[in-house]
Formats: sequence, C-alpha cells, structure tokens
Amino acid sequence: MTNTLMVQGTTSDAGKSVLVAALCRALHRRGLHVAPFKPQNMALNSAVTPDGKEIGRAQAVQARACGLAPHSDMNPVLLKPNSDTGAQVIIHGQALRNMEAQDYHGYKATARKAVLASHQRLSQQYDWVVVEGAGSPAEINLRANDIANMGFAEAVDCPVILIADIDRGGVFAHLVGTLELLSASEQARVVGFVINRFRGDIALLQSGLDWLEARTGKPVLGVLPYLHDLHLEAEDAIDTQQIREDISLRVAVPVLPRTSNHTDFDALRLHPNVDLCFVRKGEVLPPCDLLILPGSKSVRADLQQLRDNGWADQLKRHLRYGGKVLGICGGFQMLGRELHDPLGIEGPAGSSEGLGLLDITTTLASEKTLRQVSGHCHLNGKTTSIRGYEIHAGVSEGAGLERHFADLGSHLDGAISEDGQVLGSYIHGLFDDDHARQQLLTWAGATEQAAYNYDAVIETNLDRIADSVEQHIDLDKLLHACSLEFRQPR
Repeated sequence: MTNTLMVQGTTSDAGKSVLVAALCRALHRRGLHVAPFKPQNMALNSAVTPDGKEIGRAQAVQARACGLAPHSDMNPVLLKPNSDTGAQVIIHGQALRNMEAQDYHGYKATARKAVLASHQRLSQQYDWVVVEGAGSPAEINLRANDIANMGFAEAVDCPVILIADIDRGGVFAHLVGTLELLSASEQARVVGFVINRFRGDIALLQSGLDWLEARTGKPVLGVLPYLHDLHLEAEDAIDTQQIREDISLRVAVPVLPRTSNHTDFDALRLHPNVDLCFVRKGEVLPPCDLLILPGSKSVRADLQQLRDNGWADQLKRHLRYGGKVLGICGGFQMLGRELHDPLGIEGPAGSSEGLGLLDITTTLASEKTLRQVSGHCHLNGKTTSIRGYEIHAGVSEGAGLERHFADLGSHLDGAISEDGQVLGSYIHGLFDDDHARQQLLTWAGATEQAAYNYDAVIETNLDRIADSVEQHIDLDKLLHACSLEFRQPR
C-alpha cells in the first residue's frame, strides 16, 4: 500500500519545498519508489513536462530528486497570478482560463476532483508520495473547501509534518499558534514538528524544544541547520545569492510585476565570473555588459511598467554605449514592434507599441505553446547545442525572424538584430545548458569563463539537503510512524 506523507508550513517560505525535495532524495537513495506532489501551487515559475504539460518549478526539482521526469499529476492545480486578484488556472498541466479570486473559490470543488484523481494515480504507481502544502494551513479565510493543506490531508487521511523557520524568529509562536488554529482531527494528524534554518549551539535551544513538546504533546522530529550557500531553484521568491571569483561580465535584470521563470537566471547568478543584479522598481539600470528582459505573465502591462520606470529609455542608452540586450519569452516579445492581445489573454484586450529593437510583431493566442526543446544555436560564428523549454501564448511574425537564433528541429527560434546587439528567444533555461551558456556569455562580452557544470551544482545540493535530513531527523522512526502508527485506531 502506498504511503503518503505531507509537509505543511507555518508560513510561506518556511522550507516546505526544500524539505520535500530532501525527503524525496533520501527515500530515493534508499531504493524506494517515491514521487512528489503539490495539490495546488500558486507561482509564476513553472516547468514543462516531457508530454508538454505545465507544472510548478519546485515540483520539477522534486521529481529530479526522485530520479523521475516531471509529470502533470505531481502538481494538478497551478495558479499563475496575472493581477492582484486574478490568475490563470491550469488543471492537469493545461491552461483552463483566467479567474478572479471569487470565481476560483467557487471552482474549488471541481479542482478538488482533479487533485484527488492525480493523487490516486500516483498512489497506484509509487511506494511513497511526499506532499507539499501551500502557504499555511491556519489561514482562516481560506479553510473552507481547502485543497492545498489540511483539506487535502483529511480527504486522503495522511499524516502531516509541520515545519517552521527559526531564522525569521517567533518559531514557537508559529508552531503553537498554527496547531491551535487547526480542528481536533487536523491536530491529531500532525505527527511532529521540524524546525528549519537553525544557527548556533543546539544546547541553547533544548529548553525551548522540551517546552514545545510538553505544551503540544507533539515530538520535535528534527532541527535542520542553516545551510549556507544552498542553491536550489526557488518556487517564487527571487534569490539574489551569488558566487563570485573574477568578474568577467556584468548582467542586469529589471524585475517587473509579473516576471515569470526567474529561475532562468540561476545558472548565471551562480557563475563564478558573472556579477548579476536584479533591478527593482525606482532603481536606475546600472552600467553593465548585458541587460536581460525576463519572461512575463502579463507582457503588455509589464512593458508599460518598463516605460513608467524609465527603463525603456535607459535600455536604449545602454545599446548606444555598445551593450547587449537579451529578451527571453515575454522579454523577446517586448523587443518587437507591436504586441497584440485581441482576446484579452493576459489582461484587457488591446495592442501596445513594442520597443522596436527587433522587426517582429507578436499576437497572443488562446492556445499556449508548451514544449521541451533541444537543438543548436548560432552565435560568434559557432554552432553549439542548446536545450530548454517554451511556455508562451504569443505567436511572433516578421522579417526579423529570418536572422534566427536557434534551430530546434521542428522549428526555428528567436531573432538577432542586424548589428548583433539585440537577441530574443522563446527558450527558457537558456543558461542551464553549459555549451549554450558559454556562447551567450561570449556574445555578451565575457573575456573569461571558469569551468562550470550547472547540472552538477543542482545534484550536489539535492544530495546535500538529503544528507542534512538523514543526519538531523530520525527518518526510520518518522517513516514507521507515518506508515503504521498513524493508521492505528485512536
């Protein structure tokens, strides 16, 4: 019989995604057939599965921890915000439609069926399903018809680990308060606590741990240390950590309100010869060699923000001084002459003037392109391999596409300006491929590039978090409690 274990957090960014990935890798290393699962995810970072479906980026990383290719059943409901009150609703990897929050609340009963169907299919295939909750289970206003936290746990009758981040402070209040706000049946399924990101002498924490166990009657399953320089793709929040040695290239990325798939920049951020900075609203674009316009969930609105911040004029000044500009997906569309959204796919229907740096016009269509891609790119007089994935609703046309960037077998991708200063591509994950990254950085002006394998970095960090879990949590005891003791009559 498949065992299901759920990790819920007292807050967002408490460490749920990382703990699930760590448990998945630890169980996989023990020879168990394990799969990750997140019932409902709200994030602008997404991944494409081999069969052309869209799921949360964190679940793709967790699948990798299990030695699996990502699958749409691992994240059956994905919400991609396109405004403060609305989001695109993606069910089983395919976009359904845009919904306002109130509309989605009424749709939850249908979404629940998708969630339970996906979990059932995974349960039939794997020894363990490790589930990640969303936000906090104690959000009182969201508890009705919940499918993301305790509503799911109650529906499938699974045990729950509650994790809290001590680095933020207030860890005991977070744990006790969250537990107090749960119903009696929900409290009963919490098998214990994990405290995350602890620094210092554990002996100084022991009295608090003893109090917590006496106060709640729940065991502290483990205290995980703060892992410095841990690098895994973030689910949503932009990570600014870097490893720098000899800087050979300076890169700037403007952060727009609906920036999507900022994980595109992780491989650059960790490159020892690259200084990458994210530029926030109100800041001036700094002098740099390469300016990158990121993907966007609402391209026309983000293009207007680019102009409102003064960044469009600063970008053109950057080009006059000889700098390079790269646009990825939505950023590529912004570089063209016009953007049309006649159906209101990403906001109010209408058209916008682009930056005019590439001779293309983009029209948003109802059908979204979702595919993993591989092929060759042409830069610096060389042809090299490239791989990545596409997620876009836009179809681009124009003479600028004749100077394409990549040949992906089934189609050509991207465009390069006649002077070679501006490059656009629909490919996400451009910099994850070591060969393509080297050519792109050379095109942008890098004079030195240290040997650097991004895939090896991810694998090393997955093993590192699994090692931490094995060291600081009695995994055998936890698995026994989840698979046996939890299911005994109370």
